[in-house]
Amino acid sequence: MTIVGLIGKIGAGKTTVANLFRQHGAVVIDADALTHDALTDQRVQEQIRTRFGASVFMGNEIDRSRLAECVFGDQPEQKNALKDLEGIIHPRVRKSLEERLEVIAQRDDQGSGKTVVVLDVPLLVQAGFHTRCDRLIRLECEDSVRHRRLAVRGLSTEQVAAREEAWSQGFPDDLSSFRPVSTVDTSVDIAYTENQIEKLWEELTHDSS
Repeated sequence: MTIVGLIGKIGAGKTTVANLFRQHGAVVIDADALTHDALTDQRVQEQIRTRFGASVFMGNEIDRSRLAECVFGDQPEQKNALKDLEGIIHPRVRKSLEERLEVIAQRDDQGSGKTVVVLDVPLLVQAGFHTRCDRLIRLECEDSVRHRRLAVRGLSTEQVAAREEAWSQGFPDDLSSFRPVSTVDTSVDIAYTENQIEKLWEELTHDSS
């Protein structure tokens, strides 16, 4: 099993790149989906209700947009709230991720061949998930391109700034001490990205063969 982690700011194209790898045959583990599952867990909901109050709930479900308003921003209370939320969510997400990796590893051990697993985790390095990766792929995308994409998705300038503030916290300037890091330029069109992913896929499958 070869585990690949994607590194990139919001709007850089992590989901697009993950889907391209999936088309080649990779198994993609989507941390956002794992987070969504965690937010439906009753114990997690109780912890969030205790920390953030009933205002982040809509009925019996957590309103992710309201929760995001509490934790994304440059105010000290928002930064502290984000750390608290991560303390609630990350252990559950890590447990689910490790369980999925274990299932894949067991399948490989039973003779189904080597698998390339791609981790689509928004804050991969900041959450420490990069330590589980054999290869890191950094997505480089011009800010102007990312911001146009995010505007199409309906995010305001303030929402983008808040998420980029969260990204900058705990992210090192130097990745040279990490496992092998490749770079993919996602600033151009999809065909350009596809060509880069195809070359990386050949390299990854050769390494894992």
